[in-house]
Amino acid sequence: MARKLPPLNALRAFEAAGRHQSFSRAAEELGVSHSAISRHVRGLEDRLNVQLFRDLPRGLALSPDGAAYLAQISPALDAIADATESLSERPKGTVTINSEPLFATKWLVPRLGAFTDAFPEIDVRLEASRHLADVARYEADLAIRFVHPGGAYPGAELISDAPLYPFAAPGLVDLPLGEVADLLSYPLLRDRTNGTWGVWFEQAGGVALKDVPQFTWRMSSVLAVEAAIAGQGVLLVSAEVVAGEVAAGRLVQVSDIGFREGGYHLVRTEGVLRRKPVRIFREWLMAQSAQWPIAILNHLVE
Repeated sequence: MARKLPPLNALRAFEAAGRHQSFSRAAEELGVSHSAISRHVRGLEDRLNVQLFRDLPRGLALSPDGAAYLAQISPALDAIADATESLSERPKGTVTINSEPLFATKWLVPRLGAFTDAFPEIDVRLEASRHLADVARYEADLAIRFVHPGGAYPGAELISDAPLYPFAAPGLVDLPLGEVADLLSYPLLRDRTNGTWGVWFEQAGGVALKDVPQFTWRMSSVLAVEAAIAGQGVLLVSAEVVAGEVAAGRLVQVSDIGFREGGYHLVRTEGVLRRKPVRIFREWLMAQSAQWPIAILNHLVE
């Protein structure tokens, strides 16, 4: 007996609209017009003789029948996509990454060559920006952000809790460092809007906050690292991010006392992992981050 199936385009339109609870976002995902999504969904409702969505004063929502149908249609479309991708020996496609400039420049870019060698058919497009791309609106597939304590992004995964340590150019600071307060005699670089240096001195050495220099301005994180490499001061920065500079002898860790101010997170929507190239990049990134040598970063103060 022949299967009784609705048109595939109608199912794709309904499934995308159901996931997003929005015809507009479904249209953006599928690269069609809002009216095309509406037409497909209305045609599907007529064919099935059920109401799949309820119109609300602001937007729309799935009806009970629509929610039940979506719960079965989404896995079915995922299975079709997986079966189709399995026919190709290597995944193909584009992955767009939006990252904070420091992480992108110092950590991600030096490693992208290894990913490209392993997956040459995946085109990675990296954007460096201080402003978070809206992954829900497909401005990027994945975004990487430093999240301070108490902050959160929907759908975020922890990449690293990023302990901060003081780093400087070789020879700038007399090592080994005697007292923590000795660092007050050196220029302190600031790349964050909060009082990171004050917190570090208070927690690490009992230096009163009033004795820590008050900063009137800050530079971008990328420029602050370059200033530290040029010998212009000491910078509190994630040891993972500057590991390449340390290995090359351009920076040295001047104290084994550090603290966690937050962490780097991978921001994404759940649905984006339906695309195999995005799924592969995410798995690669998480595997790379798991190799960070946290164990050799000695003493943390909480």
